Amino acid sequence: MLVLTRKIGEAIAIDDDIKIVIVQIKGGHVRLGIEAPRNTKIHREEVYLAIQDQNKLAAESQTPILVKNVAKILMPS
Repeated sequence: MLVLTRKIGEAIAIDDDIKIVIVQIKGGHVRLGIEAPRNTKIHREEVYLAIQDQNKLAAESQTPILVKNVAKILMPS
């Protein structure tokens, strides 16, 4: 993990198209501004993990049905 020290108004660049700016520091909280292309998905980590869990559950619940459907298509009557 890379650890950097930044002040309000300073930024971190990631590749050529992502910029993270320190907007505010108040108490134990840091407010970040993120400039990135519109097609870049940006989530808080807890939201990202919840999305991943839901995707896994959806994929697991669909797999037996999909396998049966593919088997019906591939097997001659």
